[in-house]
Amino acid sequence: MWIQQYTVGESGWGVIWRDADTHGLPPGRTRIISPYDTDARYSEKRGRSWEGYKVHFSETCDHTPADDGSTDPTQPPNLITNVVTTHAAVADSAMTMPIHDMLADRDLLPAEHLMDAGYPSTANLLACRTQHQVRLIAPMRSDSSRHARTNSPYARTAFTIDFDQQRASCPQGHHSATWNPTRQDGQDVIVVSFPLSACITCPARTECTRSQQRRRQLTLRPRHLHEALRDARAEQQTDAWKQTYRARAGIEGTIHQATAATGIHQAQYVGLGKVDLEHAFAATAVNLIRLHAWWTGTPTQRTRTTHLSRLDLTLAA
Repeated sequence: MWIQQYTVGESGWGVIWRDADTHGLPPGRTRIISPYDTDARYSEKRGRSWEGYKVHFSETCDHTPADDGSTDPTQPPNLITNVVTTHAAVADSAMTMPIHDMLADRDLLPAEHLMDAGYPSTANLLACRTQHQVRLIAPMRSDSSRHARTNSPYARTAFTIDFDQQRASCPQGHHSATWNPTRQDGQDVIVVSFPLSACITCPARTECTRSQQRRRQLTLRPRHLHEALRDARAEQQTDAWKQTYRARAGIEGTIHQATAATGIHQAQYVGLGKVDLEHAFAATAVNLIRLHAWWTGTPTQRTRTTHLSRLDLTLAA
């Protein structure tokens, strides 16, 4: 409760009353949004904000619909295998390993796990493989640096990294001068610097770096993380990876079905424990609906086809 009402003074000493306009609001992960529900939190995602909780569903995807939306009635339906609820401010990536641990406890781990782009990190990618022997299939975020955004020939991927010799080479053929393992923001990194004498006289210096030190530096992750990220980004550009990842779109339909059938978009209870139980009941209801449709031979509802798509199919026929 202290952080809701007070903050540290500008001098770094003393406690003063928090003013939202002057000092801002507390971080979303700690800010209580309602005295009636102290577990609920505020969050934003893709420009959308909400207050409360977040649910993570896992389901089987062995039987994916055909391109026309039809399914094989002889095959059992895809079922929800795991449900976990957190407050809204918990990052998706923080739940990747707990989700796998929960699946492992019930002996429900898949050989391949397709997840949204918010869940993977290089560390999670390797941990899933080494701890649970699960291949995590999820799009890794691309390089967001200035060089990568502008397709510069001096992006990090244009440099040759030799971990054995602890040396990097730039596109102009210059070799790095220093290789310093250190920690930044709580993570192990390697800071590689090129010699000032080579960078100052390099004709591409202004395109390569804007550093006030007038020389290029690279910040790398340790070798096992660097190579895992490089390989994952390369694999997700292949047609085989894209074809496999198409099945992940089914979870969006599952979330929609749970929302439409049980109303989980609006929590009916107060407190994380009760909301978690509500989400578990919702998942059970979805599974029963799907099993009933399969047992009785009831055709599943197809995804809505837009007018433009229907017109295209008519013309093709």
